[in-house]
Amino acid sequence: MILIRYILKKFFPVFAGALVFFCFVLLLVDLLGNLWRYLLEGASLKAIARVSLFYIPKAVSFSVPLAVLFGAAFTLSSLHASNELTVIFASGISLFRFTLPLLIFSLLLSVAFFFFEDRIAVPFYARKIEAQRAALNEPVSYDNDRIVVLADGGRTVYRADYYDDGQQRLYNFMIFMRSEDRSLNRIITADSAFWDNQRWILSGAVSYIYEDGKIFFIEGSDFVCTETPDTFKNISVSVDEVSTAEAREYIAKLKRTGLPHAEAASLYHKKFAFPLITFIAVFLSIGLAGKSRKNILLVSLVSCVSAAVAFYVTQMVTMLLSQFGYISPFAGAWIPVFLFTGISIVLLRFART
Repeated sequence: MILIRYILKKFFPVFAGALVFFCFVLLLVDLLGNLWRYLLEGASLKAIARVSLFYIPKAVSFSVPLAVLFGAAFTLSSLHASNELTVIFASGISLFRFTLPLLIFSLLLSVAFFFFEDRIAVPFYARKIEAQRAALNEPVSYDNDRIVVLADGGRTVYRADYYDDGQQRLYNFMIFMRSEDRSLNRIITADSAFWDNQRWILSGAVSYIYEDGKIFFIEGSDFVCTETPDTFKNISVSVDEVSTAEAREYIAKLKRTGLPHAEAASLYHKKFAFPLITFIAVFLSIGLAGKSRKNILLVSLVSCVSAAVAFYVTQMVTMLLSQFGYISPFAGAWIPVFLFTGISIVLLRFART
């Protein structure tokens, strides 16, 4: 119990200090990166401060993995440099047993990190984007053009030249209806269509029905289209920037409308895999403990940045592979976690104890 309190007492001040430092750096980078735009648009100090305030939770989310990695690496390197680890090992306590409190803490932090990101960081980041757009006078438009949407498992195809979100109206609207074997049996065209809160009202509709090798022409249409306007809006959703529930709904919409969804599915699985980076960070730090007695601050920083870069690059590669269909979305998100956990186990196996 004494050793548990001792290592946690050594770790938490470094972790807290690193967290504050990395958060400050991220806030400063975001502010300076957009400062010229704020000045150009004449944004008030209150509006700028509001943007930075809403960005704090996301900055914390970005900083936690680096702070945990740095805190663990610096703490263990300090204990090694002062020969305290040698004394602990000589008393019969292994490196794994001594650092087990850090591993348990990092695992609990991974769970907390997931909920913090999903329930706090994501909503606040959305408000940050809204506040930034308001400060920069950036208009938001959901108008869309050259629209093609699949529905009903691909049996119905909607096409429109343009969607006006302000009027909730589609122009040059066409509906292609297909049978179970995907053969075309009906086409409906309309000059326009507007949404009446329940269905689309077609204007100037004409139906072409294909039966027994013949085409029949009918003015008007009895087809009822109940697809919501959201189906036709120009909504570019980044799964990274929405909650898991919203991400599931968005992916379901992509599947339903026949749009590519591999990238969105990969990012969705990443939401569950990425929080474990805090556990992996501590595990890596333990495996690298005792590699240097000199310049422990510099060595800790270098090992921290190197491990983070290696993990992010690996994750970027696997995510790209999943987006292009070479591996599954699940594999794209989880391979880096499994790979670096394995590397950590190997490092711990050959660590000095």
